[in-house]
Amino acid sequence: MTDPDSAVLDNPVWHALGGPQQRVAQARGSARRYLPELAPFAALADIDDPTSWTDLADLVGPEGTVVLAQPTITVPAGWATTWAGEASQMILTGAPRPLPSDEPQLVKLSADDVGEILPLVARTEPGPFLERTIELGCYVGIRDAGRLVAMAGERMRGPTFTEISAVCTDEAARGRGLARHLVAHLARTIQKRKEIAILHVVATNTAAIASYEAVGFRTRRRLQFSALSAPA
Repeated sequence: MTDPDSAVLDNPVWHALGGPQQRVAQARGSARRYLPELAPFAALADIDDPTSWTDLADLVGPEGTVVLAQPTITVPAGWATTWAGEASQMILTGAPRPLPSDEPQLVKLSADDVGEILPLVARTEPGPFLERTIELGCYVGIRDAGRLVAMAGERMRGPTFTEISAVCTDEAARGRGLARHLVAHLARTIQKRKEIAILHVVATNTAAIASYEAVGFRTRRRLQFSALSAPA
């Protein structure tokens, strides 16, 4: 598999919401966002165009909050940054590497499991996950004595890629390679659809990056993630 167009992966939310996930998008002019009950992410056609920022402000309303993901983000006057961080965007273009241990039993997760998922997410903090985020794609988990201890799933889905997200493992179950198995399983599923598997990880989380590299992912570039509040 070859890399998707760099312009697509540099603005993944925009291309997801203008493509396969258009049905879960809200749009106004040069701004798009996920339905707010599904995910907090939004995107602009041109991050440097003041008109795009005006469209986004109209879309989210006064003091509305969104998260942007772009290579660089310069926030115009009136917007407030509530959180900002850098993430490594990783990509898998070949088959996932064989893992050293037997694959644990994976279970498909559904809306019926959200009551277990939300506490796991709260404990492990893999990133935004809301009550209806599970509707965005396939989510799988691993149970230990009936208790959900690890999970991962699909979030952004563009014309050539699908993002693996919400990768998390309960502290008591770490060290067993569960996240690698979950990510490898999802990557194989994505590749069967002739798509590229990508993911985003906090740039300073070297342990997670090493885990994904063990599956075969490589860092493509870094993106800035910023949580913003629109002008009042």
